[in-house]
Amino acid sequence: PDDALTKADFEHMSSIVDPYLESHGNLNGLIIHTEHFPGWDSFGALLEHLRFVKDHHRKLAHVAVVTDSKVGVLGEKLGSHFVSAEIRHFPFLQFEQAKAWALGHTA
Repeated sequence: PDDALTKADFEHMSSIVDPYLESHGNLNGLIIHTEHFPGWDSFGALLEHLRFVKDHHRKLAHVAVVTDSKVGVLGEKLGSHFVSAEIRHFPFLQFEQAKAWALGHTA
C-alpha cells in the first residue's frame, strides 16, 4: 500500500482471497510490501483490517511483512500471539528473500 488503508481495500482483498481459499482451502503465504506503513484512513478501516485478519488467519501459513517501518518488527512480535500464521519481518529491500520464505523455499 502507498496510501492510508481504507475499508474498501480490505473488502477488495477479501473479494480476491476468498474465492481462492474456497477452491484451494489454504494460502501458503501473504506478503505485505510497503516501505513505510501508511496507517488507516479511519477507525472503520482499522476494524475491517481486524475482521480480515480474524476471518483469514487460520488459512494462512506465512505472512511476510516487508517494510522498513517499525510496525514490521512490532507485527512480527505481537502478531504471533493473535494469529495462527507464522509472521516474519524482512527489510523493504529483501522482497525476494521474503517471497522465498512465504512460499516455503527457505527457512
